[in-house]
Amino acid sequence: MKGHGLLFFFVLSFSSVLGQLSYTIPEEMPKGSVIGNVAKDFGIDVKRIKSGNARVFTRDSDEYVELNKERGVLVIKNKIDREALCVQTTPCALHFQIILENPMEFYSVTVEITDINDNPPSFEKKEIKFKIHESTVRGANFILDRAVDLDVGVNCLLSYKLEPTENFLVRFNDQSDGTKNLEMVLEKPLDREKYEQLSLVLTAVDGGEPQMTGTMLITIYVLDANDNAPVFLQPIYKAAIKENSPAGTVVTTVTATDSDEGSNGKIAYSFSSVLDNARGLFEINSDSGEIRLTGNVDYERARSFQINMRASDDGGLADSCKVLIDVIDMNDNKPNIHIMSKSNIISENAKLGTVVTMINVEDADSEENGKIQCAINNDIPFVMKSSTGDFYSLMTDSELDRETASQYNITVTCSDEGVPSLSSSVTLTLQISDVNDNAPVFERSSYEAYIVENNTPGVSIFTVKATDADWKQNARVSYILEDSSVNGVPVSSYVSVSADSGVIHAVRSFDYEQIKDFRFCVKAQDGGSPPLSSNVTVKIQIQDQNDNPPQVLYPVQTAGSVVAEMVPRSADVGYLVTKVVAVDVDSGQNAWLSYKLQKATDRALFEVGSQNGEIRTVRQVTEKDLLKQRLTVIVEDNGQPSRSATVIVNVAVADSFPEVLSEFTDFPHDKDYNDNLTFYLVLALAVVSFLFITCLVVIISVKIYRWRQSRILYHSSLPVIPYYPPRYSDTLGTGTLPHTYNYEVCRTTDSRKSDCKFGRAGSQNVLIMDPSSTGTMQRLQSEKSILDEPDSPLEQKPPNNDWRFTQGQRPGPSGATGGPEVAMGTGPWPQPPTEAEQLQALMAAANEVSEATATLGPGTMGLSTRYSPQFTLQHVPDYRQNVYIPGSTATLTSNPQQQQQQATAQQAAQQALPPPQASAQSEPPKAVQTPASKKKSTKKEKK
Repeated sequence: MKGHGLLFFFVLSFSSVLGQLSYTIPEEMPKGSVIGNVAKDFGIDVKRIKSGNARVFTRDSDEYVELNKERGVLVIKNKIDREALCVQTTPCALHFQIILENPMEFYSVTVEITDINDNPPSFEKKEIKFKIHESTVRGANFILDRAVDLDVGVNCLLSYKLEPTENFLVRFNDQSDGTKNLEMVLEKPLDREKYEQLSLVLTAVDGGEPQMTGTMLITIYVLDANDNAPVFLQPIYKAAIKENSPAGTVVTTVTATDSDEGSNGKIAYSFSSVLDNARGLFEINSDSGEIRLTGNVDYERARSFQINMRASDDGGLADSCKVLIDVIDMNDNKPNIHIMSKSNIISENAKLGTVVTMINVEDADSEENGKIQCAINNDIPFVMKSSTGDFYSLMTDSELDRETASQYNITVTCSDEGVPSLSSSVTLTLQISDVNDNAPVFERSSYEAYIVENNTPGVSIFTVKATDADWKQNARVSYILEDSSVNGVPVSSYVSVSADSGVIHAVRSFDYEQIKDFRFCVKAQDGGSPPLSSNVTVKIQIQDQNDNPPQVLYPVQTAGSVVAEMVPRSADVGYLVTKVVAVDVDSGQNAWLSYKLQKATDRALFEVGSQNGEIRTVRQVTEKDLLKQRLTVIVEDNGQPSRSATVIVNVAVADSFPEVLSEFTDFPHDKDYNDNLTFYLVLALAVVSFLFITCLVVIISVKIYRWRQSRILYHSSLPVIPYYPPRYSDTLGTGTLPHTYNYEVCRTTDSRKSDCKFGRAGSQNVLIMDPSSTGTMQRLQSEKSILDEPDSPLEQKPPNNDWRFTQGQRPGPSGATGGPEVAMGTGPWPQPPTEAEQLQALMAAANEVSEATATLGPGTMGLSTRYSPQFTLQHVPDYRQNVYIPGSTATLTSNPQQQQQQATAQQAAQQALPPPQASAQSEPPKAVQTPASKKKSTKKEKK
């Protein structure tokens, strides 16, 4: 409750100048109490405090404050005791920094601790004794030990009171150096006979609220008279001692004199009062006044000491003096290095000047002993720079390369300027993180490998290897086969590459005779982002294997006939009979051929050249040598294992061909060959018989079909297609539009040896002229002609008499005239030409078809359209109403309206088409008479 009560009285103040804040709080605040809102006072966003991993950095091991990151406030972490923290130092303050990262920042904060009255005054001794001679005059003073109050300011010791106050009173006596001694002053002389011993209580009272006190018992023994008091030779003694001096070191010696004799002149030395920082450090010899060191003196804790001395005799008289001891600083403290913030990992592409570590260095020594210089080891891309005061920043000084150095052990060494110099160091380990800045590198600039042909698909050929100087995923290399082609075939159908190992496998079995070598590219790509890659060219050489036997080119071996070489009986030794010619598609020594005579009717007569295959006579041919000689020559290559082929050479020893022919007609054949020949003959006979029967049935069916067709044509009223010369131009007012020709040709089995040209229709669009309209339609390939349907119920009736009109009344080409029979309407119906006439006309125009075809254009309405197989029933006009005149596209009808409509349509067509050329024929040309037609016309004239 005491601490909470004090919270209402402390004053909170802060100032923010150049990143510094100061707060004032009382001591003994409970844990968790708020010191101040640093986020608000520094103007820092609470989110920045969280993201920057803000924390409190203090040099001391004890942490009294902590930062609440959620609220951005400083709170009490441990209860603060000002007396334990600062002793008598004023003002008492905590100095610390608030560190933020990403980017690194720090702010200085000072928290001043104000005192509260929590410590009562206390005396070092609970009781002191005095021996005072009764003859002591009024006004005599006796120095008392002062009480000690750990509090400061108004809470420290304020006054003393002495009870009872009958003979003595207590007061402060000002000294020349500005200090005050607490003295007990005799106000009333003592009377030993009345009081042999007096007991007084000295009470020390502080100025706090509430006040706190401390007491000490004073016992006075009244003695006989002693009229001379001890006197120190100096009122103030000064001494100096080096810090860290060993115990027992003599600091100084004080001396006092007493004019009395005997026991009244014997002086005893003692400490009358010792300040807190000197307690327990010194001792005095009561007889000699020698002051010795008993504890450890540290300059950094106390730079000077003050001791009040007292010299008293046995008569109770005493004197006092002051001893001032200065501590000489020694270079006994190494620089203390504090890592405020550091990064363990840095990217190799970090920018110059990137801060890696922030360091605070301090040295407790003073002057030259406290001056510090910091440095780092050489030959590293880092530099140490001082920012402010004792703060240093370790930052990058040049570019980093993980491939050169993946880790740095940075030793920071800080030295003072004392003699001898003291130093301390700390080693920082910094990892360099990888960046994908190195492409894979192949071990060789190009590769060349060999594989024997006829390999097994999937066999490993060889391995390409690439390395990447990067690390982990950035150094993981994958191999990819680049798209290319070999002789128009994708290279992936030849080889494949293992993505992980770079092993190249053959996808197919290679044949040296088809491909001897090929090239392709392999790409090595790392796993970085973005990935880096490099290419290498690989050449695969196919090695030949003896997988092809020799092939004999001459003499040609035939199974159905016997070929013999003739040797005249007059042939001399070395006569060249023939030469066996063979080749081997392999290469190298696999293609080196040698020839041997394996079997011969007479080995003594012939020999074979081992290198050239020439068969020559060894001796003179005699009459006794057989006419028929059979030689078996074996041809071997030089491969391992070797392959061979055999050839049989028949040699006839004769001077004339008839002699050879008569003898070789019954040349014996091998039994296997005769057996095979019999089998093939029987099989061929069966096949020929089947084909003959099939052809016979087909021919009979075709004949019957044609006969029925001719009967239909004979009974119908359809006009017969006359013969038109090539390039015939129609003059029916539609312009010079070429016709499209269809021909049907019957040829013999050997007619393939003759030349014949055919033409196709120039267009699939034809013009159909109907009695009622004129239009364009698409020829349908799936339609069948009415002539192809023998069972069609359609029968054409004979034409009516409307077609027998005069030339002036008949529609048709201008200037077209007919014979008198036509004019009178009494002529017969035109007779169809015979087959011989049609064939002759066809052959006469065959050579002109190609040229005529080139002139055909789309939209042509020719006779071929009208009578072609695609001209179906729906295109056939009703001959009971209309009549088609051979050689003209005009249509005769007995209906005047239809004639008028047709004339109108023809006029429109004439206007739409370009005018006919001047060289166009005004009359349709007459059909060229063939010899057969001439004979028929002669017979008719005779009749």
